[in-house]
Amino acid sequence: MADVAVIAKPAAEGTRQALVLTEDRLGHYPEFRAFFARAFDLDRVGLSEAGFVRAPSGMAYALVFVGRSGEPFPSGLEVYAIVDALEPLDDAMVDKDLWAILGWMIGGVGAPWSVEDLQATGRLYRIPAAG
Repeated sequence: MADVAVIAKPAAEGTRQALVLTEDRLGHYPEFRAFFARAFDLDRVGLSEAGFVRAPSGMAYALVFVGRSGEPFPSGLEVYAIVDALEPLDDAMVDKDLWAILGWMIGGVGAPWSVEDLQATGRLYRIPAAG
């Protein structure tokens, strides 16, 4: 799950962004908000830029951070797969990538959260991407 890397904004020509995950309560646990602020320099960048990661499949994803009045930033997150403009999404690959991104995030947040607990949860709920 550590095969996720923060990358520079990929070229947009010939691509489209497909929404694949939304989390509107990112601030429920402050350590998740702090992780994203560190990983993408959000204290400096704020709402002006998305963050980008490359997942194990090699596909890039845009992480768009959402702000809400009266809540610490970021309060939400939208994840978009960046795909060839005319190609359909490979749902199974996206699920595996999202699972890897969740593992990267949990690993970055650290205790009391653990990748082992995430994997155990995936097995318990029989999530195919959890392997």
